[in-house]
Amino acid sequence: MIKFNAKKVGIDEFGNQYFQKKTGKRFVIYNGIAEPTKIPLEWHVWMHYLTNHKPSGSDNLKYSWQKIHTPNLTGTANAYSPATSSIKKPNETYEVWEAN
Repeated sequence: MIKFNAKKVGIDEFGNQYFQKKTGKRFVIYNGIAEPTKIPLEWHVWMHYLTNHKPSGSDNLKYSWQKIHTPNLTGTANAYSPATSSIKKPNETYEVWEAN
């Protein structure tokens, strides 16, 4: 169905597929779980109409100091958690305040 209504524009290094309809609307079909933070910078710019330049394989060349794009890991086992963030129970007991 998508092939009839939209033209495949490209695919990123994570396997996400990008399409554009004749009306100009752009969309992505995610490889795996639909998570918007999985879109690399090059495709994010194109998806939000900041450029009409479609990323190609040569656009994925990165400098030695650049890190590989990672999606937002919040809520997963791989989420960042500093060593000082352990949840501690209060030492004091308290009484619940009740409104009159």
